[in-house]
Amino acid sequence: MVSPKKDEKVKLELANRLFFRLYQCANLLHKTGTRAVEAEGLTTQQWAVLGALSRPEAERGMSIGDLARYLMVSRQNLSGLVSRMERDGHLSTAADGRDRRSRLVTMTAPGRKLWIHQATPKIHGYYEEVLEDFSIDDVTHTLHYLLKLLDNMKRLDDATQGTTRDDER
Repeated sequence: MVSPKKDEKVKLELANRLFFRLYQCANLLHKTGTRAVEAEGLTTQQWAVLGALSRPEAERGMSIGDLARYLMVSRQNLSGLVSRMERDGHLSTAADGRDRRSRLVTMTAPGRKLWIHQATPKIHGYYEEVLEDFSIDDVTHTLHYLLKLLDNMKRLDDATQGTTRDDER
């Protein structure tokens, strides 16, 4: 029988390996994912923004705040990205009719055409290559555990943000 202290040590060692592999995956996703769509003038960040805005529930647009929360990035980082994508003609921003202080981000017609006809086929090809030796069960289980991890990280972030906000008062 393994002692509780030994179990804890093994779990921490595995956790270190897991998070390092996640870090490596994120870096390689950025590098290889950008390569997959660079001929269309896109990066993985732009791919994520277009993907978020292509969802039916975002058809009327999303506020910068909602888009930042959905993508789990800071508003500051997203604002610069949206400005560049607006300059390139992929997105447009306009005042929200319900809240004039808020700006809605929408995909332009050329942005939608780029997304549907050029980027999406390349992205699907990328998925096929990267998940080549994954079964449907493998993908399902991986997604399950990543969502579980993400929920725990969100809970930690929310608790930390609450503490930070309380301290700032």
